Amino acid sequence: MSEAFYTDKSRVRASFERAASSYDAAAVLQREVSDRMAERLDYIKLQPAVILDAGSGTGYGAAMLRERYPQAQVVELDLAHSMLCASREKQRDSQGLLGRLFRRQTPWQLCADVERLPLADNSVDMIWSNLAIQWVNVPDSVFAEFQRVLKPEGMVMFSTLGPDTLSELRSAFATLDAASHVNQFIDMHDLGDALMHCGFAEPVMDMEKIIMTYDTVREVMHDLKAIGAHNATAGRNRGLMGKHAWQRVCDAYEARRHGGQLPATYEVLYGHAWKAQLSKKPQILADGRQVIEFTRTPPKR
Repeated sequence: MSEAFYTDKSRVRASFERAASSYDAAAVLQREVSDRMAERLDYIKLQPAVILDAGSGTGYGAAMLRERYPQAQVVELDLAHSMLCASREKQRDSQGLLGRLFRRQTPWQLCADVERLPLADNSVDMIWSNLAIQWVNVPDSVFAEFQRVLKPEGMVMFSTLGPDTLSELRSAFATLDAASHVNQFIDMHDLGDALMHCGFAEPVMDMEKIIMTYDTVREVMHDLKAIGAHNATAGRNRGLMGKHAWQRVCDAYEARRHGGQLPATYEVLYGHAWKAQLSKKPQILADGRQVIEFTRTPPKR
């Protein structure tokens, strides 16, 4: 995979650590995508006992999951500790005085990387991941971890960003130089192939474009900073941009103005798949290789 897709994980963590206090005010897209993902659960018959919210942020999705599946244990996992603290504070405030005194809903939280889940094999019934896996370098690594911790017949549902995301901003920076100024994202078909490669059954992928509108280019950049979505590609230009260079970028973006507003396009990819169940013992070939057959019974949808 090209270096353009590789992210500096330490920079990603630092960005989200700083963004925790401003995240909720700017995370309009994240909440909208979470709500649209939740609508897809209406068509899936699943009663999970343990749910992992992988990349939980400040807890918006986890709160929805607890309400939808009141008997389930929802585990929040995020790379940034400050995001988990913000979620814990919101839960604490929502419980009222008696809830805080008796600690009725102490959240289960893990500060960890989705590519290295600190969970046992076959321990989770459902994985929910909203706009998080675009920060991983190789989708196979995170899908392999999802496959490992899911129980047989368990389901993963996720959303992420596709390559047309922030196309207006990317084009504006392209008038300046060939450096990497905007994060690069992986194509929907490559994600579907990665799911199959990691042994998931019946993967379903679909896409839609959501266009946010702004008054100025600075507002676009402000929102990206507020949600922690800095450019974290490994090949990015690490120097400060000069005043004249920034003005060139703004002028190029202004050419995109329509109806008095500047668009910021997000290509949102949705996917879900099931962990297949081993149907029989592996067949050992003459050269020592194993042939493993998987099956999944279809009654859950």
